[in-house]
Amino acid sequence: MVRTWYTMPKEDGFRMPGEFEEHKGTWMLWPQRTDTWRDGAKPAQRAYVEVAKAISKFEPVTMCVNQDQYENARAMLPSHIRVVEISSNDAWMRDIGPTFVKNDKGEVRGIDWNFNAWGGLEEGLYFPWDQDLLVKQKVMEIEGIDRYEARDIVLEGGAITVDGEGTLITTEQCLLHPNRNPHLTKEQVEEKLEQYLGIEKVIWLKNGLVGDETDGHVDEVVFYVRPGEVALGWTDDPNDPNYEVLHDAFERLQSAVDARGRKLKIHKIPMPQQIRLTEEESKGIDFSEHSFERTAEKQFIATYINCYLCNGGVILPAFGDPHDEIAAEMFQKIYPDREVVSVYTREISLGGGNIHCITQQQPKG
Repeated sequence: MVRTWYTMPKEDGFRMPGEFEEHKGTWMLWPQRTDTWRDGAKPAQRAYVEVAKAISKFEPVTMCVNQDQYENARAMLPSHIRVVEISSNDAWMRDIGPTFVKNDKGEVRGIDWNFNAWGGLEEGLYFPWDQDLLVKQKVMEIEGIDRYEARDIVLEGGAITVDGEGTLITTEQCLLHPNRNPHLTKEQVEEKLEQYLGIEKVIWLKNGLVGDETDGHVDEVVFYVRPGEVALGWTDDPNDPNYEVLHDAFERLQSAVDARGRKLKIHKIPMPQQIRLTEEESKGIDFSEHSFERTAEKQFIATYINCYLCNGGVILPAFGDPHDEIAAEMFQKIYPDREVVSVYTREISLGGGNIHCITQQQPKG
């Protein structure tokens, strides 16, 4: 029986493991929104399939699908990838799915955060998000994992990165945004992060990347390579719109000390050129006044930081950019014991995220 807990994970001896720790598997959601994804979401579905196939070389993958797309997804995905019917409003499992925590005995539980589609009724990216709100609990029910009730704070998985040893990095732009938790002070947000995720210290960056429709998710800027070590998107071009954001982030990370008293080792990963919808591509997106506008004038984020660590592998975005190969070589040096696999994911960027945004790891119990 799956039990709901109203205590705090930290007091129960649970912590959020680092993404680099061993997984039981990966969860994903199938794309189909035609006001997010162009051409009936078919190009996006093909990109998701390639990401799922790449991850499945290293660990089990479960794809969650709305009932009207079950047969199509099952046909497009290889048979070793599990397909389950779970309703959702869109396909960002990092933010919609549960955050898993673990104790020293190997027991895994899930956290059921509140979710408001990245901004609520006024500034959210679409409406409604009623089915998204139920995804976390459904995943836990399928896995037989106990659930922590955490609807007192709006939090998306892409807003945080942890070292598994007491330190979390996030951005002020996102977690302190008035469209997320206007009733909470910075100190109260820190307290909730500490109690829910078993951490001891929060390192605050100021902003996320320019044009990030999620209001500054940290997983576009920096991630924990391993304890005491991070990878940060980088540019030396003062005319780059993200120059100030990334240099400010570097200064904050460089001056920070983690929960264990360590200074951080920082790997600077060059940014690819940012991308735009073509006029023709933008015509393939259905209009909805309740959804984020996707036109040819808008710039969408491209970064190698939004990658995914799985058992023995690193799944890295590629954009057909000259920096693709440079980034892959850098990641291979950072992870000599993992296989780096690049997947062309421009299509996912056009939807507002990338590989990290569409995946959620379930730690091994």
